Amino acid sequence: MSNATPAGAADTQDTWDVIVIGGGPPGEIAAQYAIQGSDRTAVIVEQELVGGECSYWACMPSKALLRPVEVLATARHLPGVQSLVGDHSLDAGATLARRDSFAEHDDTSQVKWANGIGIDVVRGRGRLAGVRTVAVTASDGSVRTLTARLAVVLATGTTATVPDLPGLRDALPWTSRDATNVHQVPRRMAVIGGGVVACEATTWLRALGVDELTVIGSAPTLLGKNEPFAGELVLEAFRKSGVTVHLGARVDAVSRRDPQDTGEGNIHGGEIEVSFGGRSIVVDELLVAAGRTPGSRDLGLDTVGVDTSDSHGFVTVDDHLSVVGVGGDWLYGVGDLTGRALLTHMGKYQARIAGAVIAARAAGKPVDGPRTTDRADHGQVPQVTFTHPQVASVGPTEQAARDAGIDVETVEYDIASVAGAALLEDGYTGRAKLVIDRATDTLVGATFVGTDIAELLHSATVAVVGKVSMEDLWHAVPSYPTVSEVWLRLLESRG
Repeated sequence: MSNATPAGAADTQDTWDVIVIGGGPPGEIAAQYAIQGSDRTAVIVEQELVGGECSYWACMPSKALLRPVEVLATARHLPGVQSLVGDHSLDAGATLARRDSFAEHDDTSQVKWANGIGIDVVRGRGRLAGVRTVAVTASDGSVRTLTARLAVVLATGTTATVPDLPGLRDALPWTSRDATNVHQVPRRMAVIGGGVVACEATTWLRALGVDELTVIGSAPTLLGKNEPFAGELVLEAFRKSGVTVHLGARVDAVSRRDPQDTGEGNIHGGEIEVSFGGRSIVVDELLVAAGRTPGSRDLGLDTVGVDTSDSHGFVTVDDHLSVVGVGGDWLYGVGDLTGRALLTHMGKYQARIAGAVIAARAAGKPVDGPRTTDRADHGQVPQVTFTHPQVASVGPTEQAARDAGIDVETVEYDIASVAGAALLEDGYTGRAKLVIDRATDTLVGATFVGTDIAELLHSATVAVVGKVSMEDLWHAVPSYPTVSEVWLRLLESRG
């Protein structure tokens, strides 16, 4: 068993049962599930850090930055504590230090974990070079060819999109990686975008001390994929905190004085002028949070006949996570690269299925069972946006359900009226909504907005996935006094 080795390093082993290109959480788990409990072999090919975007540039550092914001915001609305915190802002140095403790850019422990369960790691840029064949280019330019006996799994994720707007790319703006790895806090800053990344980053950047923070969103609302009230409540919170928000506004041009590549999270040069909607502002840094680009470029998909031009670069897979259009049951795709749901937990879910499918096929077993078929990506996806207030949802919104042809009934409730919420903080603001399929009288979607509502989401997810009837939910008794009592209030409101 080897530790991580560069692609060009001398190694007698060039054949494994399973080769995974991409060492983020989906890639790690696909490899694990494909070989566990067997004598099968697997290797992960990774050009950056094993653990991927989530561990070092996304989920972990962002949530480490957001948790202190939540605690301070709650303390400011809690008598007995608010007098202690007063109008103090976050201790930025301590917050960033804690962030670093969770997202230290060292994957030694991740490689040790992989090796410990029988997964090898090869460093380099992996690309398909034919059926069950992967060419790995090391940092020195040398190329090593690997062969898979059973399967190749594509898990190369996505990267931040920087739109081709006049002057934008030349200005060297921040992307999500800079925002989560912030080292210098700008005094004036603009954020382009109104989705999850834009809203979460706005939350922690304001709390860390950005004095003048402006959000420029091209959509008419924030968090447009959620129920409308979610974006409205987050917008209200932003404006109360001093953030300026322009919606329905498209950036026309960007110009920067003396742009410099100063490294992730540092200010990348001089002042920036951002022009949009007939106006302009001057800031010290600009964050672009305008979507993600799939990591399919130069992945060698053409060598096996896969064309992604009609899917905007995403790799289309079936519900066994096999790549569509490739025969032989050997090529799989998991995670953001598939475009199914750009969320770490969904990528890990897909990876468990893909790994189980590979293992079943290796053993000559059928793959039509529940653990080898992707169901959740079809209308059962849970997601939390960790703004303050938090936004948690599962399944389609009311409009999305109607667009899908479902005859729905909805019910809403003000979470602030629940005793458990009122106890959390004075002036609690929140709302809950259920989307119910009339034909089956089951829950198909739910949205919660408020302080500390992220943990409510799994109960809703279980109800959606389990197709629990609304009548049965009357017998799922919420503890008192907790925010979960909103379930009872929603049922009572329905009558």
